[in-house]
Amino acid sequence: MRSLTLTVAALAGAALLAGCGGAANDGGSPVPVGGSSSSTTTGTPSATLSAPTAVPSDSVQPTSAPPKKAQVIMVAGNFASNPAVQGLVQSYPLYFQSLVSKDDKILRTQFPSFFYSDVSQAIVDARTQGWVMKPPGSVVVRGVQNQPNNIVRVTTCRSQTTQYWDPRGKKWSVVAPNGTPQVIDMIKTGLGWRPYKLAPSSGAKCAGVRYPA
Repeated sequence: MRSLTLTVAALAGAALLAGCGGAANDGGSPVPVGGSSSSTTTGTPSATLSAPTAVPSDSVQPTSAPPKKAQVIMVAGNFASNPAVQGLVQSYPLYFQSLVSKDDKILRTQFPSFFYSDVSQAIVDARTQGWVMKPPGSVVVRGVQNQPNNIVRVTTCRSQTTQYWDPRGKKWSVVAPNGTPQVIDMIKTGLGWRPYKLAPSSGAKCAGVRYPA
């Protein structure tokens, strides 16, 4: 009879705890709002729930650098399909870079020795005398002519040459504001078509040539 009384008392106590918002096995812990008592025994929430899932937009870095402006613009015109002209369009920016920077190292490694000997002295003079060539420049192909020994002669007009400082006008003056003719003999090498040497420019005219820059 006594054991029956104790059992009834225990059941009454459990019912009392449940009515007060607790569970018989949770030590009386409060139940979360909108949840059941079983949610209090699931363990510590995952750290990913409180961590930000995306980087703020103001800290996003650009994926690529802005494109560099061309130092020289090549206009092949109707001669664009000629392999020698294609080689000139590809290699001339390196030559123009040497003129602008007054550094002939690129010419020594990327161009035939004959062409290097033709143009290196002008680069040395520009460096020692302080001449300046300002980009951007423009080169317009005016004609193509086959020569003996598999040489292709390309006639061009260049929009700017060496500039000098005019102390009276306090400005940079271009020696040939209408551009200057330049005739280049091209030859096919292991690197493709490359300038072989400078050819005489007598008879070549650049009057009326429109340069893109």
